[in-house]
Amino acid sequence: MAFVPYPLARSFLFELDPEKAHDLTLGALARIQHTPLVCTIAQPRVDDPVTVAGLRFPNRLGLAAGLDKNGRCIDGFGAMGFGFVEVGTVTPKAQPGNPKPRMFRLPQARALINRLGFNNEGLDAFLANVKRASFRSKGGILGLNIGKNAATPIERAVDDYLLGPAGVYPHADYVTVNISSPNTKNLRALQSDEALDALLAALQERKAALQTEHGRSVPMFVKIAPDLDEAQVKVIAATLKKNGIDGVIATNTTIAREAVQHLPHGEEAGGLSGAPVFEPSNRVIRLLRTELGSAYPIIGVGGVMSGADAVAKREAGADLVQIYTGFIYGGPPLVTEAARALKTRG
Repeated sequence: MAFVPYPLARSFLFELDPEKAHDLTLGALARIQHTPLVCTIAQPRVDDPVTVAGLRFPNRLGLAAGLDKNGRCIDGFGAMGFGFVEVGTVTPKAQPGNPKPRMFRLPQARALINRLGFNNEGLDAFLANVKRASFRSKGGILGLNIGKNAATPIERAVDDYLLGPAGVYPHADYVTVNISSPNTKNLRALQSDEALDALLAALQERKAALQTEHGRSVPMFVKIAPDLDEAQVKVIAATLKKNGIDGVIATNTTIAREAVQHLPHGEEAGGLSGAPVFEPSNRVIRLLRTELGSAYPIIGVGGVMSGADAVAKREAGADLVQIYTGFIYGGPPLVTEAARALKTRG
């Protein structure tokens, strides 16, 4: 049972600069996760097992990538009751990301804007953190999210994306290919038909070699944007199926600003997350489910701020649900609330 009342902690954290609050929180979580003090944030995991993409998830509620880019706090988040945790995005080489300030709260809209830009310590440091985590040995499912370095030209993006699987494959339950962050120049161009087809074909070839090398099959997911029209979603769905990709994560942050442009920080550059992306994400999920059929694995993420929102993601067509911004606003209690709601929904 968690002993820290999150509304009190949030009041303190929301007085700080958003990125400082983020770093402070992760630092504290990293320090306590392997000590008896983990009881201050621990809560029982809702038991709601489900098999998706050949993996047995303890429950349908996961942490989305981006909150723990370096994989420092896998066990800390696992203690909060998540059925699965996804960390990253990690790039082959360490990079500082975009200039600060680069994270903004929009509390009136229950939203965030970030333009962090894949700031991370690089693949070697990431893997060292992953190897120290015990979450998988306790039944949790771990997803490792990979991307390209900002300095790598878009024409050579495949090179970076092929380095990621070789490193993370032995330590992941599934691998996510992030081609949808709006904060790395030209990255979303990889969602176009020819570029996506070439990238996924190369990744599947690498995956086949790694499967032979390690004697195990690790599912591969692709994370896409909410800012796609129906024709683009259809092309992506067809390309995923053509290349034998195991699943899709819908969606990343949005570059749309209609819902928040009147608010302080509402027109900052970057990806908007939280409540305003809830419906755009659901729209993409519904389109994907129509195109991909009932059996294709879809992880829904975007604007889940309550248990009812999590259920709505399932109703839209998602098999599993992730949270990020909702967790920042709602804290660990949202994990239990959403997981219980998803269990009731079935």
